[in-house]
Amino acid sequence: MTEQLDAIDIAILRTLQQDASLTNKELAARVHLSPTPVFERVKRLESQGYIRRYVAVLDAEKLDRGFMAFCYIKLNQLSFENANRFMEAVNHMDEVVECYNISGEYDFLLKIHAASMKAYQSFVLRILGELECIGSLHSSFVMGEVKNTYAIPIG
Repeated sequence: MTEQLDAIDIAILRTLQQDASLTNKELAARVHLSPTPVFERVKRLESQGYIRRYVAVLDAEKLDRGFMAFCYIKLNQLSFENANRFMEAVNHMDEVVECYNISGEYDFLLKIHAASMKAYQSFVLRILGELECIGSLHSSFVMGEVKNTYAIPIG
């Protein structure tokens, strides 16, 4: 079992959520601790799974992937086999950047980045349309981004 987070751990996590590119020395200065204990704490937070990975957040528009859609998927039959078949397929789809198994009218929610409406249409027809386990889908298109943060509220 993981140990309780103290105020320094929380400060480290908050700071890294803001800028994970900080050097250990810069991070130590921001949390008012010397570099060696900060390094040890970060390694502990990583090994305990609080920090899963470090990523660069890219600009989808500049990479010609600015068209964003949310796609609600209903399986043709809710079963362990169909759900696993669908989840395995989704893990190989580059266009799908997030996938959630949800409750309610639909079984899954996908966040999809594409170059355009035409590219999205092609993805739906050529990729999703080939999955026999899908019963229906509903798409919602993003007209504008109001808030996008990857930070988890902590402490």
